[in-house]
Amino acid sequence: MLLYYITDRAAFPGDEHTRSQRLLDKIAEATTHGIDYIQLREKDLSARELESLAHEAMRIIDQKRKPATGHHPRTTALLINSRTDVAIATDADGVHLRGVDVFPQEVRAAWKIARCGTGTPAPEISPRDPFISVSCHSLEEVAQAEDNQATFAVLGPIFEKAAAPGVSLAGLEALRDACHAKIPVFALGGVTLQNAQSCLQAGAHGIAAIRLFQQNDIATVVRELRG
Repeated sequence: MLLYYITDRAAFPGDEHTRSQRLLDKIAEATTHGIDYIQLREKDLSARELESLAHEAMRIIDQKRKPATGHHPRTTALLINSRTDVAIATDADGVHLRGVDVFPQEVRAAWKIARCGTGTPAPEISPRDPFISVSCHSLEEVAQAEDNQATFAVLGPIFEKAAAPGVSLAGLEALRDACHAKIPVFALGGVTLQNAQSCLQAGAHGIAAIRLFQQNDIATVVRELRG
């Protein structure tokens, strides 16, 4: 099971410095315990503030994650929500795109230009192709993400969330149908330790969540989900 932690520092108590530090501690914890993807989703920050936070997150992840070898890729990839420029500037591993953002092909083009635009890859720019996840709320959007060469789709909400009652659900049936796509599909929205298995049975490649990872001991969550 692939695991995708989506951050929300505003959910932590305290002032801005305290919340940011709590978030960085959680990113360290997630990396230590083998979370596959972390999306830095701090949409209220300015580009400069987000870049600063992303630099800190990448520094922590690089300290914690296993190095790449000829047989195994680096573990734990950091994706930046919406901001391809920040992802490139901070040597992040990719981006997460909403429906109103640019297309994955445009991200790959920007990545290639930043990497090779001068003829020689700059040392501060990642030589890897980016991971690109895309938010989807329907089968049609998953199909579009596949056509646009996204790395994977994040479909939701699968289950109703207490904080957002009445929101239209994609549901398990839609998840089951979406998982026929040729790209991996992650289940998002109201996923818990109790219902995560039903997402896998529907064909999901993994679980994406905020509260499941951020409000719980990640070692316990990983053990339960992958056990």
